[in-house]
Formats: sequence, C-alpha cells, structure tokens
Amino acid sequence: MSYPVEHKTVFVLDKGPLFARSCKQSIEYDVMSKTKTPGIIPAAPIMKSMWTCNVETLIEYMRVVFDIFPAKRMIRVVVGDEVLNEWQQKDQNIQQVMLALGQAGPPEAKSKEDENVVRGLTQAVQVLCELTPLQQELDRDLIHNKGRIICLTTAKSESQMRAFEECVSDAILQHNQLAEDSDSMLPISHCELVLIHVTPVGDETKITERQSREISSYLNGEVHVTQSGKFLYNKLIQLVQAHYGLSSTTVTGIPMKEEQNASSSANYDVELLHPSQAHDDLMKSAHSDGLVIASKEGLPTESVTLKWCTPKSNIVELQYCTCAARITPVDVNSRPSSCLTNFLLSGRAVMLEQPRKSGTKVISHMLASHGGEIFIHAINTARSLLEDPPSISEGCGGRVTDYRINDFKEFMKENRLAPALPEMMTTGTNYLNRAKTHLERMSRFWPLVIGETIIFNMASHIDPLPTIIVKEKLDDEDVLECQKAIYHVVGMETRNEPLPSSSAGPRGKGPKRDEQYKQMWAELESLIRAHADSSPQHQRVLECLLKCKKPTDDARSSPKKTKEEKSEKDPSTDQSYAWQELDRFQKMTEKEKQEMNKSEGGASSAKKARLSTDETQFKTKGAGNLLSLWTDRIKSVHSKRHVEFSGRAQSDGNQAELYQNLNKQLQENSGMEVSTSSQKGLGIQKKM
Repeated sequence: MSYPVEHKTVFVLDKGPLFARSCKQSIEYDVMSKTKTPGIIPAAPIMKSMWTCNVETLIEYMRVVFDIFPAKRMIRVVVGDEVLNEWQQKDQNIQQVMLALGQAGPPEAKSKEDENVVRGLTQAVQVLCELTPLQQELDRDLIHNKGRIICLTTAKSESQMRAFEECVSDAILQHNQLAEDSDSMLPISHCELVLIHVTPVGDETKITERQSREISSYLNGEVHVTQSGKFLYNKLIQLVQAHYGLSSTTVTGIPMKEEQNASSSANYDVELLHPSQAHDDLMKSAHSDGLVIASKEGLPTESVTLKWCTPKSNIVELQYCTCAARITPVDVNSRPSSCLTNFLLSGRAVMLEQPRKSGTKVISHMLASHGGEIFIHAINTARSLLEDPPSISEGCGGRVTDYRINDFKEFMKENRLAPALPEMMTTGTNYLNRAKTHLERMSRFWPLVIGETIIFNMASHIDPLPTIIVKEKLDDEDVLECQKAIYHVVGMETRNEPLPSSSAGPRGKGPKRDEQYKQMWAELESLIRAHADSSPQHQRVLECLLKCKKPTDDARSSPKKTKEEKSEKDPSTDQSYAWQELDRFQKMTEKEKQEMNKSEGGASSAKKARLSTDETQFKTKGAGNLLSLWTDRIKSVHSKRHVEFSGRAQSDGNQAELYQNLNKQLQENSGMEVSTSSQKGLGIQKKM
C-alpha cells in the first residue's frame, strides 16, 4: 500500500549564525505615535530575528495541517542533530514542538556551526525511514514509503544548494541499504526535497528559484527564494496549499458589531482554508465565472468568494451535501475570524451563497460544527439523485418539448449492436470500427429538435431521399429516386404549396413562404452535401439539387447589377440622356417653355447650351473612359460660369504670358546699348 508524499513531512531548521541577524522588518507596537499627540517621542522600532520568523512560519504551517488533517498527516522537526518530536500521535501537536524549540534555544551570532544543515538533512532522511503508527499496522513488504523534507536555510552560492541535494541523495541511498536489514526501518521509495533560501528583507540574493526536477529515481528537488518576515509567511502558506491540495474560500458580508461602538455594525470578510474537494461541484457548474478573486489576506494565491446568508435557526437542518471538509482560518488571531469561529462552535450554521448580479439565489455551501470541529459542506445545486429521474423534455437550458423522440426510437432500432458470432471473429475484420463508422455516417446530419428542421417534418414529400442518401454506395436506381424527390419539391415550390413549420414569430405569425422554401433548400443541401464525398453517385445527387435549386436574391439581382455596370462603363449612356433631354425641350410648347423659364430662372437656356456643348464633345471625342467624360463635363460646366481670360484664350497652353510689350521694349533698349558700346571700342582701337 502506498501512502501519499504528504503523509510524512520533516522540517529542517538551519541554526547557523546568519539566522541570529535581524529580519529588517519592524513590528508595529507604538500606539501613542498614531494619535499624533504633540510632545511624544516615537519609540524605537523593534525587529524580529530571522530565527523567530522561521519558527513562527513553521508553527503556522503545522497549525494549518493539524487543523485540517488531525490524524493522517504527520510532521516532525529537526534542528541540527536533534529531533524535536516523534511519529507518535501524542507528539503530533504544536505545544510539544514549541516546548522543544524553547529548550533548543536560538542560534548564537558568534557560533561557527556551518555544517548543521548537512547534519540536519542526514537526520531527516533517517527520520523518514522510521515507521509511523499507520505504517506499523500494515505489512511492510507492501508499503511504499514516501515523504517530504522542507529545509529553511541560507546558502552562499548555487554550488552549496547542489551540495545539499547531493547530501540528501547519498543519505537516502545509504539508509535504504541499512533499512533492508532492519525491522524498524523502511527504505524510502520516493522523497521530495524543498529547499527555501531565506534572506533579510531588502537584501539581494544570487540564488535563483528552480521548479521541481528529478535528481535521481527516488529524489525530486526544488528551490524557493524568499525574504524573511511576512514574505516567508506568504511563501509557507502558498506551499502548504500546494502540498496538501488546499483551496481558499473567502466568506464576505459577515455582519459584526464594531469593537469601539457596540450599537453599530459593519461587514467583514474571513478567508478560510480547506481541501479543494469542496469546490469541485462549484467549478463544474455554469455559475463559476467571477467567483475566483485574489486573496484578501495578501497571499499569492486565489480565493473563491461566497456571501454570508443570515441563519434562520440554531439547528443544523439536514442538507443534501456532496462533500464535507474541515476548515481553518488563514488569520486565526484576527477579530473577524475569532467571532466567526465562536459563532459556529455555539451550534449555529451559516449558509453561503454565490454572489450573483441577477437571477435567483444559489446556496452552494454551509458552515457548521460537529464535535467541536468546523466543517464546510458542499450543497448540491443540481438535481438530487433522490428525486425522480428527469424527463427527456427537460434540457439544460430550460424546458424543451419538441425533441424528435419518435425519430430517435427508429434511429436506435436501425443502429442496434449484436454480439459477433464465433466464425466472424476469425475473419480478421474489426467489426467494432465498422459499427462506429456506420453510426457516424447515419448521424452525420440529424437535428435533435423538431423546430430546427423542415425536411424531416415533410418526410412524405421527400421520401426515400433521407433513407437512400445515408447509404455507403448508391446505384443508378437510387440516384433516380433521389432526383424524383428533388423534382417533386421543385413542383411544390412552383405551385406555392405551404411547408410544415413549427417556428412562429411574434403575434403567432410564422416565417413567409419564400423564407420557408429558402430554409428547406439550405437544409436539404446540407443533408446531401454531408454525404457527397461518399461516392460519385452521391455527387450526382448533389449536382441535381444545385441545378434545381431556386437562385437566391443575390443571384437574381446579378443580371441587373451587370446591366447597371455596363451602363456606367458605356459613355454612350450619357450621350443618349443628353439627346433625350434636348428632344424633350424642343417638343415643349411656348407656354411650357415660359413656365419652365420662370421656375428655373432661365436655367433652360443654359441647360440647352450645356446639352449642345456636351453633344459636340461626344461627337468629336467619341467613346472614352468614364474619367475623361466626367472631366470634360466639369470643364464645360465651369466654362459657362465666367468669361474666359483673353490672354489665356490666345495662348497656346494653359499659361498666358503677361506684359508682352514690356519684354519687347527691354529687348530694344538692350540692343541699342550693345551697339553704342561697340562703337566706343572701335574708337579706342583707332587712337591706339
């Protein structure tokens, strides 16, 4: 028989001189300094030693384990070569360990005992080889001895951490050889070594954390790095939850009278630890979203929030519970935890509900005490096994009354399994896989609810297509029968015959007949397409359906769209429109023309001119692209709004040259100056 690893745990405390140092985290004790009274000098800060922090976190770890597992989870403490307690039940309590720690005393700052950790780890291995009372009751040949060693120490380097691991591995190997020849010892089959490197608050460290890894076939090791004080406490609480499979529940909204003013009350929260089995049903339900939050006690873990329900009686009523587990508060010394504990120990029960923003109240857990111990009870929120079995018409999302029950009966009859005959087993055919393949093909398209299908409600019109299409192979006669069924549906749509439909819209009106046929064709296509890959004959049935299927609205509107696109691309359309407007204007009478001129303010003449201009443009340029047509039209519109600049009209390009006569005068003047200078030069040459 194999007990779990957490059945035996050994703590090894490093009593070296380094743990005589201060943890560098002060204790808040000066109440007078908070009042801000003038003239009062604040007291000097007080700090615990690292040894004190190690002892307090060790005691807290043991308290959680002993509160939840009072008998089958055992812990022993080793300091140097000294073992402080035994595996016997009388020594498995906090008082015995605290008394032994007091006798061992704190470490000395000037001590030179640097090898106490190695001796402690070796002693821890020997302790794990000893039998517990539960192991003594069993046959030692059938016992798999497992355990865990947790060492609180301070290492100087990574090599020292590896030396500790090698020390434990060698010690296990040696003690296993000794245990083979001893009646009072058991060889260790598996051990977990947890090394916790502790430093003062604020100090840096060169040690890195390592996840659990296999050191040897019988030893796994992991390294944790943490600071002393409250950080070490948070690390040990996190480890105890991981080692013993614990979960956290935060009870919110606890009404409690104020300590300062008894006439008023406030709501408090209390965080509890318990085995994780109490949350199994809660996490499987559909209402678990939003229940998991971060720990309100500052722990690096998560907690499930449950709301306090005011108890109506002092008697614990009989509830249908699926699980009951012991609990312990995270902060056992706080006033809210003490009040909740005393309230439950008085014989009263507390119902806990899931906090929900809307909907009915869901009470999922209950806190009650039995025999002086407090338990959390997981109340079944689903249908009880003691009630009548649920009807098939009741689904998960509510009451559903239109399941295809009769069709499902026929489906089960058609897919019944029968035991194989002896001669069939010798053929080498895997009939089980063959049956699974057949069942998958038959259920490939099978709606569960009547309201979700149309073709299976009109079986008399499409038979035998649903029965034939699920076959593995089809012949020509089967394809012909399927085509006949499709043609029959086409005839029904042509005659506009109604289809059976159970889905009704608002005010009792169902969908339109066109929508019904559209849904029917889509469902029929899904049925045939699901089996189209079975054989080429199935593909022929699908092709027949696609040919006979009525085109959708997009397909119907596609010809119109192509015509519109052609009209947009064809420039002759604008030209014909201009001619039509011009002809309509010329056919008007004089009276109609006058009325049109009055209403449009003479716009008809301009429009007529623009139409004539557009007409000439279309005639000269001929057919062009849409951009050129639009650009020419914009130019013609802008040309009618102002008188063109004469210089631009006479110029060759888009730019007109200004002050042309000025340039001519400059050229004439420059020519005269050149001639004068040349004459003077000639005169000088003559003089020389």
